[in-house]
Amino acid sequence: MESQNILLTEFDYAPFSRIRTEDYKPAILEAVELAKKEIDEIVNSEEIPTFENTLEALEFSGKKLDRVTSIFFNINSAETNEEIQKIAQEVSPVLSEFKNDVILNKGLFKKIKSVFDKKDSLNLKKEQETLLEKKYKAFTRNGANLPEAKQKDLREIDKELSQLKLKFGENVLAETNRYELLVTDESRLKGLPESFIEEARSVAKEKGKEGWIFTLEYPSYLPFMKYAEDRELRKELALAFGSRGFHNDELDNQENVLKIAKLRYQRARLLGFESHAHFVLEERMAETPEKVDSFLNEMLE
Repeated sequence: MESQNILLTEFDYAPFSRIRTEDYKPAILEAVELAKKEIDEIVNSEEIPTFENTLEALEFSGKKLDRVTSIFFNINSAETNEEIQKIAQEVSPVLSEFKNDVILNKGLFKKIKSVFDKKDSLNLKKEQETLLEKKYKAFTRNGANLPEAKQKDLREIDKELSQLKLKFGENVLAETNRYELLVTDESRLKGLPESFIEEARSVAKEKGKEGWIFTLEYPSYLPFMKYAEDRELRKELALAFGSRGFHNDELDNQENVLKIAKLRYQRARLLGFESHAHFVLEERMAETPEKVDSFLNEMLE
């Protein structure tokens, strides 16, 4: 008898010790199908659109998918391997496509707009009003009003972006994992806490080396940069941290960065924005790149 996929069961906290790598992809694909059904129920309902049957229902849809993908991508970020990365490359386009299926769903947007247009007469609580405005804006900002041909272009851009950003992150993680700073002169450890020094010695022993090993992982990198008095070692570690994925080797990200920047620009222009910065900052406190430039110039002066 085939065992049930643990990721598709109900649980209060992530059962990491019981999750098998082969569980992730089928769980994600099944959760996507479940989320699609939940969206279809909202769209196909013959009831007059209300905050409850449209916005609230939409907010609670896809919860299983959110839970499964958050677990998977956290594992991919923190403790990945080739098999996990292969799954990530396979499911990312599926997730990107599903996201666009929701955002570009004409029937769903029509219902949201119907509720939004009469929001002043609905006596909504502040939280409900905020959710309605955020959902409506999320749809309009991400192509709900675009003609079909441009929506198709948007889908292609988002699909390629999802894979490029994943590849970028994988390269940075691989570079982080393979780097080590071996210190053999104890006098160069001045300023570092004793417990931190002992941990570095343990890491070196595990790798069969004499001395102390420091890495680019945050629990090692941040304390070293904060406490180490040896300026040259701090410089060496900082340069290694800042240049991850930029060494003209199999983990090089320069082409990925260029492609991501170009696609983000194309996406922003497609959505009616001057640039990716204008698209992003519209939702931020700064609001425009011009305000950011002004703020930075004031700080510089």
